[in-house]
Amino acid sequence: MKSNKTEIVQFLQQFFSPSLERCEIEEVTEKGASLVWHVAENDLRPGGTISGPTMMALADFALYVAIMGEIGLIGLAVTTNMNINFLRKPSGGVDIRGVCRLMKVGKALIVGEVWIYSLDSDDPVAHVTGTYSVPPQK
Repeated sequence: MKSNKTEIVQFLQQFFSPSLERCEIEEVTEKGASLVWHVAENDLRPGGTISGPTMMALADFALYVAIMGEIGLIGLAVTTNMNINFLRKPSGGVDIRGVCRLMKVGKALIVGEVWIYSLDSDDPVAHVTGTYSVPPQK
């Protein structure tokens, strides 16, 4: 059963409210989602760039939101693998967007990709692939 943006936000507010403190769900689409991470001082590394863990958190959350949009509000879907390629230095202090597309939605595993952009550029700063394990449905 698919979920829409409103249902996902309500679910997250109830069960995982810290996830929404710095991240805004822009849209949930067919096998996808778009989120914006509001960059703060503690996301920055020396040299004026956004840290890798911040970008990885955005990608992981974008995958989770896209999965809930596709299969419903499954709280126990968990990350089993993530791989990131850093393509260019993001602008420090500028929010970043993660655009997720699910590539394979299986019964046990879901594979997706997330392109991460600095909001001041059309060129991606990172590309992430990830796999989630979905608990068996009764």
